[in-house]
Amino acid sequence: MNKYVSAVVCAGLLLAAPMTLAQGNAADAADMQALRNAVRADKKALVASTLNLTEAEGKKFWPIYDGYQRNLDLINRQRVLAVEGVIALDKPISDPFARNLSNQLIAADEAEIKARRTMHNKVMKALPPKKAARYLQLESKIRAFQAYDVALAIPLVK
Repeated sequence: MNKYVSAVVCAGLLLAAPMTLAQGNAADAADMQALRNAVRADKKALVASTLNLTEAEGKKFWPIYDGYQRNLDLINRQRVLAVEGVIALDKPISDPFARNLSNQLIAADEAEIKARRTMHNKVMKALPPKKAARYLQLESKIRAFQAYDVALAIPLVK
């Protein structure tokens, strides 16, 4: 009898697990949408409220943050220029154009990784490890949904 009850309980848990995961995914999606909205409203205020920096920490952190954001702006401009070339054509492109586009997009990705590494090293020195990790996680989430938005807007090469 105990084996039967254990089997029923296990089966119930197995059936409930996908529903629990689906609820978590919906909550995660809502959290990402809330994050997206907060970033659009005022990213710096979101970062400030998330990190809750002391005055001394803020003096070290904000110049690093501002420099990283400037780097991201330059990198995003490179990416936008490459993508605009594809969108403006709206027709099949030549092989050399496709090769150049690929090289530009990879160069932008590499520049972003280099900027992120530089920022990471500076933030890890400027903030306590938990606050530094929190900022790096937050920035990673923000970059993820921004990359998703860009991916939606870019048409595939014809």
